[in-house]
Parts: sequence; C-alpha cells; structure tokens
Amino acid sequence: MRHGEVHNPTGILYGRLPGFRLSEQGEKQALRVAEHLAERDIVHVVASPLERAQQTAGPIADSHRLELATDDRLIEADNQFEGLKVSVGDGALRSPKHWPKLRNPFEPSWGEPYLKIAHRMLGAVHRARAAAAGHEAVCVSHQLPVWTVRLFLEGKHMWHDPRKRQCSLASLTTLTFEDEQLIRISYSEPAGSTDPRVTGA
Repeated sequence: MRHGEVHNPTGILYGRLPGFRLSEQGEKQALRVAEHLAERDIVHVVASPLERAQQTAGPIADSHRLELATDDRLIEADNQFEGLKVSVGDGALRSPKHWPKLRNPFEPSWGEPYLKIAHRMLGAVHRARAAAAGHEAVCVSHQLPVWTVRLFLEGKHMWHDPRKRQCSLASLTTLTFEDEQLIRISYSEPAGSTDPRVTGA
C-alpha cells in the first residue's frame, strides 16, 4: 500500500525528511482503506519508518487488533533533491548547479538506484509473506518504491516517466503468492484515484 496524502503546503520534495504527516484528507484515505480491508484475512501489518506510512498503517493494524511492525526497507527512496522544489518550470531543476545530478536518468543519478530499491522492497515483501504464511499481510510504503518493485516483478525496465506511475495515494498493489511463487499482481484504488504529478503527494 502507498501512504495517504501528506500535508506539504510549500510543495517541496520531502523524501525522508522528518515531520511530514498525513493531511486531513490523508487521514480519511487511511481510514477508508482500513474499512475496505476490514474483512480480509490480514495477520501482519508493517510500514516504512516514516511518519506518513506509520499513520496510514495504523488504522489497518488497529482494525485487525495487530501490533504495527516497522521495516526500514520499505522507506522512501533516497533523493539528492530532498527539501527542494522540483516541479517543472521552477525550483531546483532550473539551476545549472543541479544539472550534473541529471546526467543518467536510467540509474537514476540523482538518487538511490532503481535496482537497489527493487531488491530491498522485495526483501521486505518476502519477510511479510513469511510472517503471514497462509494469510495476508499489508506493507505500507511510498510511491517510487512500490512502483519500482512492481516494474521489477513484471520484468519491465525500471526507468520510467513519473507522471505515468499507476500508484495513487492510499492505493493497493497486491502480490498474490502460492507458497513462495508469485502468481499474480493486481492494483486497486479503494480511496479513489489521484494524479501522480501532484507535488506533495
């Protein structure tokens, strides 16, 4: 699951910075998904250590009377533009001093390599799968890590246009296993769809 909407009035790329909580809308999204999952056979709920992910996971853990676990591998991707505005037409991308960071969009050169993201996320997925063996688990993470591990598992190249990610706020990207074998990937938006281009999501 991707976390809900974050309160980000200045529109920066907040990445792993502390202090970024869910907005009022984000809290409603988290509750909506918890209601959607209330009858599911969930026995394990785990989240990124970042506050917005913990807040999103809380209602799901509470509704199933589970202790919320934390896995650092679910954290947001590292990014050298953290704390800056990066929207097209303004912000850090207009400054020549930042252009060397953009030299290789396929890795990407401005942050954590896609393959590293995919591998750590897959490790978290398999830990959660083992913890919930025979049942269901929910892992709450962030847009780029969720989308990257999905591309990896689907055998697609991991460099992509961020505006085309299928990973709305509070969406569910579901991995179905038979024993240790992945047999299906599905996607749903129980809290509604959101535009992946919106800064601060």
